[in-house]
Amino acid sequence: MTSLSHIRNFSIIAHIDHGKSTLADRLIQFTGGLTDREMTEQVLDNMDIERERGITIKAQTVRLNYTAKDGETYELSLMDTPGHVDFAYEVSRSLAACEGALLVVDAAQGVEAQTLANVYQSIEHDHEIVPVINKIDLPAAEPEKVRAEIEEIIGIDASEAVLSSAKSGIGIEDILEAIVTKIPPPSGDRDAPLKAMLVDSWYDPYLGVVILVRVIDGVLKKGMQVKFMAGGTQHLIDRTGCFRPKIEQVAEIGPGEIGFITAQIKEVAHAKVGDTITTVKGGAEKALAGFKEVQSVVFCGLFPVDAADFEKLRESIGKLRLNDASFSFEMETSAALGQGFRCGFLGLLHLEIIQERLSREYDLDLITTAPSVVYKMEMTDGSIKYLHNPADMPDPVKIRAIEEPWIKAVIYCPDEYLGGILKLCQDRRGVQTDLTYVGGRAQMTYELPLNEVVFDFYDRLKSISRGYASFDYEQIGTQVGQLVKMNILVNAEPVDALSMIVHRDAAEARGRHICERMKDLIPRHMFKIPVQASIGGKVIARETIAAMRKDVTAKCYGGDISRKKKLLEKQKKGKKKMREYGNVSIPQEAFIAALRMGDEK
Repeated sequence: MTSLSHIRNFSIIAHIDHGKSTLADRLIQFTGGLTDREMTEQVLDNMDIERERGITIKAQTVRLNYTAKDGETYELSLMDTPGHVDFAYEVSRSLAACEGALLVVDAAQGVEAQTLANVYQSIEHDHEIVPVINKIDLPAAEPEKVRAEIEEIIGIDASEAVLSSAKSGIGIEDILEAIVTKIPPPSGDRDAPLKAMLVDSWYDPYLGVVILVRVIDGVLKKGMQVKFMAGGTQHLIDRTGCFRPKIEQVAEIGPGEIGFITAQIKEVAHAKVGDTITTVKGGAEKALAGFKEVQSVVFCGLFPVDAADFEKLRESIGKLRLNDASFSFEMETSAALGQGFRCGFLGLLHLEIIQERLSREYDLDLITTAPSVVYKMEMTDGSIKYLHNPADMPDPVKIRAIEEPWIKAVIYCPDEYLGGILKLCQDRRGVQTDLTYVGGRAQMTYELPLNEVVFDFYDRLKSISRGYASFDYEQIGTQVGQLVKMNILVNAEPVDALSMIVHRDAAEARGRHICERMKDLIPRHMFKIPVQASIGGKVIARETIAAMRKDVTAKCYGGDISRKKKLLEKQKKGKKKMREYGNVSIPQEAFIAALRMGDEK
């Protein structure tokens, strides 16, 4: 059993690609967590997608033993947290389990938007923050400039910031010493009723649901009967352990320690992140603060390209849900795309990752409908309804007002790209609330409708700024908007998969854009096909796909012109008839291309 004064719990906060996972690798290596033979790059990122994209999706933890220069041995628990805004709640729970944080800033790039968001969360948890300026061996590194930036933007003292290079191993021992000396030990009472916070949970095919916990008071042991206070379920603990980073069983998890338990739980949904675990008998009266249900923010439909794959998709989504409780789904049928699922995600990156995992791990070809957000509708009879799918929108006559979610976005960019980004935010109905300069970079604060951001805002931002802009957002509630449902009609038939909710002012431009694209994508038939965008009964944009024409006069060589006219007239009548009864076949590629967000106007 380690005494509380020798325990240090800390997390690493950084913007994407500032060297967080590499630093975690070096700390594990330096303290002997793994031998050189067992080391791989990004040890804690165990998904292929995480390694390829260089991002952390799932928070990981590792317990290390370090003998400091004072001769004492300390138990260090490192929480590797995701840096992306979609996983902000997971980050907040991971931070709540720690007493301090390493703030890692790239010496060449400086402070970015996401670093800022996570640092402020860390400060809210009263953390001791240790600044680390990483990648100092790069030719473009400017550690002194970055040191000044940390003090100016974040407002914390960076005079003792540790200079390091995680890749080449410079300054790793200085970082470990700073953790031991600057980060305070946890507090907790061993004899008090058990209070433990559920930090994370995931599904293991051999152990069932594995739950990561931080014990605040009391002790967790094998054989204890515990209950989840928010979930309301009871379980018998059958294993307690920790990661070093290999699984190691321990007799107990005491106050201030981070470890894992298994309790024969079959569903990750039963183990809610942020829940409080206590004993069934003589447990804690009051749950820990900060628990909230995770809400899906972005919704879209997932349909198999081949209808025969529907059962495979159902099975695959069920397996993914075992591992990711923040992902929700329900069945949906579309006239255009057949059977599929309406899925809810935490944000756009989450949507992209789930889609990629389905196609990679389960070998599925999928069509994704345009992402939409949740709209709050106030009906004329006084009731409130929430709309997840544009196709389900009720008659506009029955709706008094529609409210859409808004976000507060913080954008950092080099000075020369400012004009293009301001125009992009303006075009997306953004309201500027702040614009300041830090060094040679601008920091903009905008309020934007989430509906405008989910399409392709992030891609456009990156292309305007050549990848230099960083973007972070938080939701700030809902506002009433002039929103309408736009239908796309092909041959006078509405295509439900392409219907979307848009702002009245942007409806015409977006409608025209989709009609033009569909005109290029739908193959020509034997009859003319109108492609229209409409709001209610009013058509706001139209394109016509010309008919394919068989040369009926080819067999007439020479002879009277009236013979040719007669044949052409006959063909015209036939075409008219065909136009009345003709069904248009739209290829799958047309849906995929029409719904692709990246090329939106």
